[in-house]
Formats: sequence, C-alpha cells, structure tokens
Amino acid sequence: MSRISRDEVLRVADLARLSLDDVEAGALAAQLDTILAYAEVVRSVDTEGVAPTAHPLPVRMVLREDRAEPPLPPEEALANAPEREGSAFVVPKVLDADEG
Repeated sequence: MSRISRDEVLRVADLARLSLDDVEAGALAAQLDTILAYAEVVRSVDTEGVAPTAHPLPVRMVLREDRAEPPLPPEEALANAPEREGSAFVVPKVLDADEG
C-alpha cells in the first residue's frame, strides 16, 4: 500500500510553486513512499532506557580556554596597517555626518 499518492505530491508541489510533470510526480511519490517506509522502521526500534543525545560520539571542546593576556603593543598591532594615524587604524568613512 502506498503511503503517498501522485496526486498528493502534485498538490504539495503546487503549494510550493514547483512545476512537476506526471513522470516526476510519480517518481517523487515512490521516493517519498520509500522514505516514509524507512521512518516506520526507525519508529519501531525499541528505545526504552536509551538516553536522548544530540551527538552519537562524545564531543570535546576544541577551543582554548578563554584567558586574559596583555595587549599587543600599538606598534606591533599596527605593523601591517595600510594606513594609520598615531596609534589608530585609518578606515574609509561609512556614514555621512548627517546620518548618525
């Protein structure tokens, strides 16, 4: 027994503004039916006593610990700056004076 018909596929495709011909609708109906059959198999698996999980493998934090360190000296921080003014970067203006 088919879980989803070609007509249902065409109706959903119409709602999604997709253009499908009869051959494509039939193929999609068959593919969706296979997916739904697999979902039924997964649903039948006994998960009693299995804790919910977000990931099947243990995940460790790959970022370093956040810790305060002394800042870079201004000369080193500005060493590769294309343009500078004193101890500051010079950047192009992005707002007009009357905008903000």
